[in-house]
Amino acid sequence: MLDYILVVTITHIVRFLFKPLRQPKVVSQIIGGVIVGPSVLKRSTWFKHYITSDGAQFLSRNLGVMGFIFFVFIYGVKMDPALIKKTGKMHLYVALVGISIPTIAVFGVALLLRKTMDKDIATNSSIGIIAAYLGITAFPVLYNVLKEFNLLNSDIGRMALAMAIIGDVLGVFTVVAFEAGKQGETGPENALWYMVSLVVIIGFVLFCVRPIMEWINDNISEGFPVDKSYVVAILLGALVMGFITDFFGLAIANGPLWLGLVIPDGPRLGATIVQKSETIMTDLLIPFSYIMVGSYTDVFAIAGVDWSNLAPLFTMVLTGYFTKFVSTWIAALYWQIPFRDGLTLSLIMSLRGQIDVILFVHMMDKGILKVPGFTLLVLMTTALTATCTPLISILYDPTRPYMVSQRRNIQHNPSNKDLTIVLCIFDTPSINGLIRLLDISNASLYNPLSVYALRIIELVGRSNPLFIDHVNQELPHIYRWTNTINTLKHFQELREFVRFQFFTSVSPKKSMFQDICLLSLEQDASLIILPFNKGGVHNHAIRTVNLQVLDHAPCSVAIFVDKGLLPSTNIGNSHRQYNTKHKFAMLFLGGADAREALVYADRMVANPEVSLTVIRFFSHNYLGDNEEEKKLDDEIVTSFWVKNELNNGVVYKEVVVRNGEETIAGIQAMNDGSYDLWIVGRKQGINPIFITGLSEWSENEELGLIGDFVSSPDFYGSASVLVVQQQMLRA
Repeated sequence: MLDYILVVTITHIVRFLFKPLRQPKVVSQIIGGVIVGPSVLKRSTWFKHYITSDGAQFLSRNLGVMGFIFFVFIYGVKMDPALIKKTGKMHLYVALVGISIPTIAVFGVALLLRKTMDKDIATNSSIGIIAAYLGITAFPVLYNVLKEFNLLNSDIGRMALAMAIIGDVLGVFTVVAFEAGKQGETGPENALWYMVSLVVIIGFVLFCVRPIMEWINDNISEGFPVDKSYVVAILLGALVMGFITDFFGLAIANGPLWLGLVIPDGPRLGATIVQKSETIMTDLLIPFSYIMVGSYTDVFAIAGVDWSNLAPLFTMVLTGYFTKFVSTWIAALYWQIPFRDGLTLSLIMSLRGQIDVILFVHMMDKGILKVPGFTLLVLMTTALTATCTPLISILYDPTRPYMVSQRRNIQHNPSNKDLTIVLCIFDTPSINGLIRLLDISNASLYNPLSVYALRIIELVGRSNPLFIDHVNQELPHIYRWTNTINTLKHFQELREFVRFQFFTSVSPKKSMFQDICLLSLEQDASLIILPFNKGGVHNHAIRTVNLQVLDHAPCSVAIFVDKGLLPSTNIGNSHRQYNTKHKFAMLFLGGADAREALVYADRMVANPEVSLTVIRFFSHNYLGDNEEEKKLDDEIVTSFWVKNELNNGVVYKEVVVRNGEETIAGIQAMNDGSYDLWIVGRKQGINPIFITGLSEWSENEELGLIGDFVSSPDFYGSASVLVVQQQMLRA
């Protein structure tokens, strides 16, 4: 137990120290295991005597094996083998080039150096498994690093994962071939027994276990948890499968992997299995796995052997790393992937991690590697990954494509062009408010709306993010939102100048904003509409996404705080009730965001149902004004007033204030609780005098100081709030 506490503590310390160097977690885990092992602490006789007894080591190694069993099992659950069918031609060719060339190169080098090798490595099966390991990049390794660095939803991240799945398929066949060859070295009957065992176990998993898992998944009612007995039985089944495959000589990791692959991924069963077991694996068992790795790793053992014994292995590994990087890069350039992106892809495909370490342990058990060779591979693996990850961070910024120099906002949207909106839907209850907001956006013959409705779902129980265009791709049944789509289509039928197109994004919380920004970029959107909800873990995640979108969006953004906007609007009625007036208020505090909000409000007031009060704030004696911003503000306000001077539904007022307290007082003075919607700019260009002393009141950064105030429960009335941020030009 002291080993466990030590390795966890050391791992966290190393991770903290290496954080500025952008190192992944796996590097600190391996280093933590090595420090606890004979390379550092176990060289002390006191430590060996008092801290690590034989019984503790036996328990630690068994728990370490269990950690690796659950690691491959969980990634088996998360993986979707059907994605191989959807792999593009470019992904396939780049992957095959990146696998075959290093494998052939390493095999050729090994044959040249065969006479100087250790006899256990010099066999054909041993050379083959080492060559194949150097050619293949494992999917779980990439997934962990890409998720950690928030690259899963990036173009390069998706490409790397697609290529890694191809590599994993080839990797499974390689391990099977290696095991068969190893068995065949002792006699052909052993190889035959191995193949028979393999066919029987795979048949059992496919034709017995898989139907059971599908039956369990299909019988889980929507919104109800999975029966705990099923979860416990499946987790025990992972251990049993590991024992069975190890007993039959099929490698202990194969059984749990195959079991994981036949469990339906995504929501319901797959998600539950991952949620229930991932914490146990990462926090409890995996540290023991790295203690086991560290116990095999002894840097002093390298010094104790003749370097000529390790030189062939070192040369093979170096050849594999170099040819893997170069061949992937050249293949990427051939397919016209940009130079910088191709370089990043090559570095990602060079990453090594947990699966490689598991393979090293397996080769130790098979007698192929001894402690010096094992230590060499662990050190080279750690060094390679530690070198590649900072370079990836330097070379590739996933938000770079969203940095555009063209104006994509409402203010500069041509009058004869559709206003293109990306409507983000995190949960179906928010849809009624969003529809009402679209309705008052006043689509017309000369100002139609093109709305790209994006349903955003958290990625759980699977590893591959999805981005689905409903026109070109079929949405998996577990992610369907048919009722919401039908509601939006019905609204489209009633409002002839509104056109919808539907998309679904399934991605981790940290990467959701990337799909929103990417869709906005590709569809040349002028506005992203985001819902806002207060309280709860789910809503905290939405707020995080909203902040990320505000920081990186390639167009303007509006955050809608829905408190029951326009409850009298009858969405199901094709005839609007023109005798109904809805009162809107627009707070104009100056700056780009306020100008964008005013243009949006101007669009709304063209609807006869809407009355609008615009309140413009001035500072006393024009203190704190930015002359350039004020000039732009004057132009937009004058243009608005000239356009609406004869509109009896528009009221314009001016308020002079000296500080934030007077700003709040001015807003409260005009609030009689009769307004249905408050419209306000977020923060860009606001005169700091208007908000002096208000920062300590703010709870929700994404709404800005004024938006947060008018949306707070303490603000009188039940009006909804629309906070607008104009596109920030970043290029």
